[in-house]
Amino acid sequence: MTESRTTSCDDALLDALRCNLSLLHELTLRYGVETRPDPADDRRPVINGPDDVQRLLGPEMAGLAQEQVRVLLLDTAHRVVGQRVIYQGNVRAVLVRPAEVLRPAVAAAIPRLIVCHNHPSGDPMPSAEDTALTRALVGAADLLGIQLLDHVIIGGARAFSMQEHGLMP
Repeated sequence: MTESRTTSCDDALLDALRCNLSLLHELTLRYGVETRPDPADDRRPVINGPDDVQRLLGPEMAGLAQEQVRVLLLDTAHRVVGQRVIYQGNVRAVLVRPAEVLRPAVAAAIPRLIVCHNHPSGDPMPSAEDTALTRALVGAADLLGIQLLDHVIIGGARAFSMQEHGLMP
């Protein structure tokens, strides 16, 4: 009797696990979270500046009702290796820890990254908090040997590059 109960519980647990894995796979595909393109695929996007970031992420991020922070993980040729959603905030703000932003690059031994977040208001101009975060991220990335290439803010159909505007130390 005990053995059949254990088998029944094991089967139920395995069914729940399969269901959860299927759901996670669907969410990953639908929202592009935790994506990791095939390194041999030459069609991977190359990021040469904020316009490329806007083309890649703008259509999706411009319509978000809440602030979201993402990182684009890049190889040495600036090809996108992956992207991660780091934080989801509210309509006005998101609290960000540099360690959380840099963790995907450290874990995957990625040499370069670009941070991107949106402003649901549609105005891509950085706040004082955005500028302070950028400075903190640059310092932390330098300590870890990661090159933070830019912090791009998407607001509506426009984007603001901290790098282009000299706001990155």
